[in-house]
Amino acid sequence: MRRPALPALAVAGTLALAGCGSDGTGSSVASDAHAALSVVSAYMPQPVSDSMAAGFLTIVNAGGTKDELTSVSSAEAGEVTVHRTVGGTMEQADRLTVPAHGQLVFKSGGNHLMFEKLKRQPKQGQTVSVELHFTTSDPVLVTMPVKPATYTPKTGH
Repeated sequence: MRRPALPALAVAGTLALAGCGSDGTGSSVASDAHAALSVVSAYMPQPVSDSMAAGFLTIVNAGGTKDELTSVSSAEAGEVTVHRTVGGTMEQADRLTVPAHGQLVFKSGGNHLMFEKLKRQPKQGQTVSVELHFTTSDPVLVTMPVKPATYTPKTGH
């Protein structure tokens, strides 16, 4: 009569172990152990120069681990560099941190993308595609609408 208790005990043990990966909210603890990146509010003001343009966006990290933006590429430009503004001075950055459960904001007067050696001058109503590269996350492809040169977003920055 004790033998039927062994399968029941094994099933109970398996169920208990299966519950170890949950944080009690219905999501796995492991899913919060990495960056979960997305991009919002991306745009490029129509460039006034034939060879250079700026780009702005917000990288959102819903994950529990920070990541770092290491580079940006685009078929539209010979080079895309990441810049930050510190004390009113623009400087190129090798990498910028996307904090866990946070955002990395690119806006006029702050962090921004610089498109150099443009292959064409993007016009209002067109789009420009960029690929964001990170230390640990997969690349993120972003389509940036080209807005008027004087465009200022109402929200998102």
